[in-house]
Amino acid sequence: MTNLPDGVKRLLEKALVGELTVVNSKGEPVTHPLIPLWDGEKIYMTSAVIFSKKLDNIKANPKVAVSLSNSTAMAGLPDRATIQGDARIIEDDPHTTWEQVLPLWREKEPAIDFFLGKRVALPLFFERSIIEITPRRVLFWPGGETEGAPQVTEVVGAA
Repeated sequence: MTNLPDGVKRLLEKALVGELTVVNSKGEPVTHPLIPLWDGEKIYMTSAVIFSKKLDNIKANPKVAVSLSNSTAMAGLPDRATIQGDARIIEDDPHTTWEQVLPLWREKEPAIDFFLGKRVALPLFFERSIIEITPRRVLFWPGGETEGAPQVTEVVGAA
């Protein structure tokens, strides 16, 4: 198990939305709201492949951050966190590769089964890549008190 603070693990388990920030070709940060899926070691997100600048940006610069900052999206938990890490894109087959994270997705958001039932009607939505994020550094604000300095954790095994 990754040595993230327990509060951050709880956020990752509950969060229906996390803000993935990547760096674009101009060196500017760009943020995308996505569902963070946590397996105890890595964070997974998926992205439609069509017109996806975020995937191109990650391939060019794998340094990313995931912010967990919306208490509504985290089942009311007040804590806040930013997880800095290295991302890689898994895109073996855009029609099926993303299904590797389907059990995590289904556990977090059972409504995915409704959309799976519409898969034929929404084919471009289901051409997806996986964004796999290895946490390297965590900034954590217990209780959501962001005016103070965060607790900082360097993740064990980080390069």
